[in-house]
Amino acid sequence: MTFSRFHRFFPLLAVFASVTALGIGTSWAKHGLFPLVGAQGTTAVRVGLSAVLMLALWRPWRWRLARADAMAIACYGAALGGMNLMFYMSLRTLPFGLAVAIEFSGPLAVAIGSSRRAMDFVWVALAIAGLGMLLPLGVGPGALADALDPVGVLYALSAAVFWALYIVFGKRAGHLHAGHSVSLGLLVAALVVVPVGVVHAGAALLSPAVLLTGLAVAAVSSAIPISLEMMALKRLPQEAFGIMISMEPAVAAVLAMGLLGEHLSMVQWLAIGCIVAASMGSALTARRPLATAAQVPQGV
Repeated sequence: MTFSRFHRFFPLLAVFASVTALGIGTSWAKHGLFPLVGAQGTTAVRVGLSAVLMLALWRPWRWRLARADAMAIACYGAALGGMNLMFYMSLRTLPFGLAVAIEFSGPLAVAIGSSRRAMDFVWVALAIAGLGMLLPLGVGPGALADALDPVGVLYALSAAVFWALYIVFGKRAGHLHAGHSVSLGLLVAALVVVPVGVVHAGAALLSPAVLLTGLAVAAVSSAIPISLEMMALKRLPQEAFGIMISMEPAVAAVLAMGLLGEHLSMVQWLAIGCIVAASMGSALTARRPLATAAQVPQGV
């Protein structure tokens, strides 16, 4: 009976562990790599070493690749690289949990954008309410106290746009084996972001401390979450997977509070709650699968 219950709940635990590992890896990167190589260098190390790990794990050269699929993966990988770079740039001035919440508007927009059902406008309203509490648009003392850095917000919104593009192009390669598309996509992403990191951080990227920390971050925030999500996707309905992934902004905020000392105001927690509720509601009521939207949230 105990084993049967564990088997039943394993997919849910796998998704939760994936989201948690991603949050820990990103917190580790912000704390351990930002001071050494900056956001650009951190992105280069994390994505570059993630690509190396996934290429070694999946060996994508074993599969044939049609020209149309190669173009789809190239666009998918470029969007993945842009998403990672913009997200890490936003972390320079934004709390981790809030950056994730803003970035989540990308996949949420894709999930809702193709539908015009009345219920979807409820999720749109919730998401807009949450973003309205976070974006630096308010007035009055309370709004000023909670105001976020406008440049950081723009980076997070740019990451949201890239995440949306990542989903769109990822669907075009969705018929390929996940290990095939993800490993090649990360390779393209590395080709996009590594030159940026090299220009910014130079030879510091090759220091043993940076490489060892970067390898650990890559494993915890990419290889482990991807593997866990692939296992969960085989056993979970698509809508359930989307609902579980929707916890990511809240999990990120809790981890950032414990690991980075980033404490949020009540208004900011409420904003995260609105965005999480909107994402969960969209996943619960969606007619179309949401797994592609959530797969490899490595955006983070």
